[in-house]
Amino acid sequence: MLWVKSLHIVFIASWFAGLFYLPRIFVNLALVAPESVAERSRLLLMARKLFRFTTLLALPALGFGLWLWLGYGIGRGPGNGWMHAKLALVVVVLGYHHGCGVLLRRFVAGTDRRSHRFYRWFNELPVLLLLGIVILVVVKPF
Repeated sequence: MLWVKSLHIVFIASWFAGLFYLPRIFVNLALVAPESVAERSRLLLMARKLFRFTTLLALPALGFGLWLWLGYGIGRGPGNGWMHAKLALVVVVLGYHHGCGVLLRRFVAGTDRRSHRFYRWFNELPVLLLLGIVILVVVKPF
């Protein structure tokens, strides 16, 4: 079980690293001047590759988490309300990940009109989600 838990933590950390950095690329894309075609192309290439890689990291993170939950019974049974709250936050993280993909497609199509300030705030959400998830898993408040 400790091997599975270790791999789960490594893939979660890697997945979140991508979710932390991708919106930073969005901030830079929102700041690119319309005439800076090369800069915009380079940032879009970086964002597409990072999104693809981050998606690949999410799959084993979720798989190892399910293995711990369903296979080893972590968080199952009475007195494990923290797991339900954690799973709800994981669903929100998945929605955020999907939202990053939607925003990336808008940047590629040239239809995104949000400001860099929006993306600076958007970038803070995964930090808050990770904080909530870690507190639930470590403290197990309910």
